[in-house]
Formats: sequence, structure tokens, C-alpha cells
Amino acid sequence: MEIVLAAVIALVVGGGVGIFINRTMTNSAAKRTAEEASNVIEDAKRQAETMRREAVIEAKDQALKYKQEVEKENKERMREVRAAENRLNQREESLDRRVVALDAREHQLSSLQGQVERRERDVKAAEKEANARLERIAGMSPQEAKEELLDSLKEEVTYESAAIIRESEARTKAEADKKARAILSLAIQRVAADHSAESTVSTIHIPSDELKGRIIGREGRNIRSFEQLTGTNLVIDDTPECVTITCFDPVRREIGRVTMENLIADGRIHPARIEEMYEKAAAYVGHRIQEAGEQAAFDTGIHDLHPELIQTLGRLRYRTSYGQNVLDHSLEVAYLAGVMASELGLDPIPAKRAGLLHDLGKAVDHEVEGSHAVIGADLARRFGESADIVHAIESHHGDVEPNTVIDVLVQAADAVSAARPGARKETLDAYIKRLEKLEEIANSREGVERTYAIQAGREVRVMVSPETIDDAHAVVLAHDIAHQIESEMQYPGQVKVVVIRESRAVDYAK
Repeated sequence: MEIVLAAVIALVVGGGVGIFINRTMTNSAAKRTAEEASNVIEDAKRQAETMRREAVIEAKDQALKYKQEVEKENKERMREVRAAENRLNQREESLDRRVVALDAREHQLSSLQGQVERRERDVKAAEKEANARLERIAGMSPQEAKEELLDSLKEEVTYESAAIIRESEARTKAEADKKARAILSLAIQRVAADHSAESTVSTIHIPSDELKGRIIGREGRNIRSFEQLTGTNLVIDDTPECVTITCFDPVRREIGRVTMENLIADGRIHPARIEEMYEKAAAYVGHRIQEAGEQAAFDTGIHDLHPELIQTLGRLRYRTSYGQNVLDHSLEVAYLAGVMASELGLDPIPAKRAGLLHDLGKAVDHEVEGSHAVIGADLARRFGESADIVHAIESHHGDVEPNTVIDVLVQAADAVSAARPGARKETLDAYIKRLEKLEEIANSREGVERTYAIQAGREVRVMVSPETIDDAHAVVLAHDIAHQIESEMQYPGQVKVVVIRESRAVDYAK
């Protein structure tokens, strides 16, 4: 700025000098002086302009330098301000956390203070009760005081022991269920018997329908003679190239079938020939029965059965139950009972023996009144079987209460053999009625909305109203339905009852 001022002053001085020269020069020297003055003025102007420009540039450089220094100083100050602000924010957050922690601690202390106050009240109440007891005991004899103390301890011990017993029972039941499932699964895997389904009628193929007339005979004498000898019914209808033999006694039906097949093969059909063929067929079937009984005893490793029991056992070859061959079923029950007895560390022979003979009564149940379990037990008792075997036969369907391990093993093996998929069959009508009965039992209960029998009647799912049935009542309802199914129905295996209670909360955003 000083340089600029000097330049301005020089410019003014130069102008004054020029004016002065112009006024004092003479006309003769006016031109020369004017030129010199003009040159001086031009030089002064050029120098002044140069000095001004230099001064301006220097001033700009100085101003830029000052500006940079100020900006740098501002940046430093801003960094310091931000650092101070961050430290203040951190200090504030730390204070907030400490405030929250102090609030929580204060709340906890308040809660603890409340607990302490409650505990203090309980202690005072207990102290008061103890004082009252002591006052009573003070007036008691030593024996009365002892009884009072024992009664008090007995109540506490009873409660604790009940809790321990419940826990032990639950643990023992879980372990027992797990072990039982393992034994049953192992037994089922090791025993895989095929089942051959039989029917209550025998159909015999004949070469041509012309033979039907010869089977009937003159005025029906051949068919009457056949039915009287065999004790069966011979059905001859419009069915092409076959005749049917029906009888509730499977052995008689088999003898009749063999007799008729032999007559058809021989071609000579008359009463005398029918009687001859019947005797041969009876001897043949009797021999097969004896072989079947002996083979069953041999397969199970039981070699001391009474001959009558072997004969009766062989008759089961021609007996069916729900489409399941009873002799095959008895063999499977024997194997299952033996495997399970071995897994439990017991002698498998008595279990096999009881399993093989458990359905013995079915061989003669069409001739003797009563349950086949009771009939079989009477037969076994009559022919020298031990009391344990007789009781296992008698109790395998619950006619009497089981009281030995063999009884329970035979029951379990019988249920497994009968309930295995494919072991038994039933008619479509019976199957549908069983499902309808299951749903009817469940629907008869209050609070039940819908019932579905699924898995071929092995499971019942019961939908209940959540407003009517609570969680505790659902457990009781499932137990009651299962108990009613057990008491009113007959079914293979077991039926699982599942009570489903669902609560929904619905709202709409508008």
C-alpha cells in the first residue's frame, strides 16, 4: 500500500512539474520543453503503472498468504472444537449409561428390599407360630412333644418324598418304555413270518358243468350222502365249472374238499364210492394234521407235548381268524415271546411253549361253549401242562388278570402278531363301521367339534372348541375317549387318541 501511495504522489508531482514547465517556457523552447515534459510524463506514467501493478501483485500475494494462514488457523480450531465436542458426547453417553445402570440398580435394590421385607414378615410369622407351638409344647408331656415334632416332620417329608416318587416314576416309565420299544422292535425284526389267508369256503374246479348232475345224483342221493358223511354243505349253483363246500369246522371242510377232488378225479360218483373216498380223505387229513402239529413243536423246540395237544395244535392249520392262519400266528407268537424273554434274561422255552399253545382253544371252539382262551387253558390243564403255561393261555385276552412275566409276554406277542400290517384283514363293511364307531365315541363328548379317524383306524384326531376345553381338560378328554374305546370296541393293535385345541387371534388393519 505504501508503494501505491508513493506512485500516486510521484504521478501528481510529475503533473505539477509539467504544468509548471508549460507555463514558464518561452515560445521558443515550448516545443522542446513540451516534448521533454511529455516524455518525462510518459516515463513517470509507465513507472507509476509498473509500480502500481507490482504493488497490486504484492498486495494480492500478501492477502492470499494472510487468507491461507487464517484458513489454516480456522481448520485447527475446528478440529479442536470437534474433538472437544466428541469428548463431550462420549462423556454424555457415559453419564447416560451410568444413569440407566443406577436406575436398574435402584430398581433391583427396591425389589430386594421388598423381598427382604416379605422375608422379614415370614420370619416374624414363623417366629410367632414357633412361639405358639412352644407355648403349646410347654404344657405337653415329653411324649406329646415328640409326637408333635414327628407329625410336623412327617408332613414335610411326605411332600418331598411325593415329589421324588413322581420324578422317579416318570424317569422309570420313560426308561421302561424305551427298553420295551427296543425289545419289541428287535423281536419283530427277527421274526418275519408270512401269512397265508384262508376262507371259510372251499371252491373245487370241475372239468365241465355236465359233471354237476352226476355229483347231485338221482333224486339228489349223491349230494345227500356226501353231506351226511362229511358234515358239510355242498353248494352247486350256476357258477360255471365249480362247486363250493361250506362248513364252520375247517377240518371237516378240508376232508370234504379232498373227498370231492378225489371223486372228480376218479369219475365214479355214487354213495358207496363217496364213503370209500371219505375214509381215505379223513385218514389223509388226519395224517397232515399230525404232521403239522409235530412240525410246529419241532420248529419251536418243544418236544414233550402230549400227543393230544399235538393233534389239536395241528388242527389249527385249517383254522383262520380275521383271515390269519392260526397255526402260523401261534408259531409267530411263540417266536416273539421267546425273543422277548431272551432279551429280558429269562428262559425262552416256557415263553415259547405258552405262545405256541395260547390259541389252542380255537381248534375246538366251534364244538365247546366259551372263550377260546378258557377252552385252551382247560385243554392244556387236562393234558398235563404246568400252572404257569395254563394261566398264560387263560389270560392272553384279559379273561383273567396276568400275574407273571410269561403272561405279559404272551399278551404282547399276540398283539404284535395280530397288529402287524398285512397279518389280518377285515371286510369293507366292518372296517367302515369300526371307523364310524371311533368317530361316534369321540363326537359324543361335550366340546368336540370334529373327529377324524385316520391311518386305517389306528389314530383318532379330535378337534375341540378352545373356549370350552382348556389344556388340562384336553388331557382328561383324551384319556376318557381312549378308555371308552377300550371298553366298547374290538380292534387289532392300539388306537392313538389325539386331542387338538387351537386358539387364534385375528385382527384387521384398516
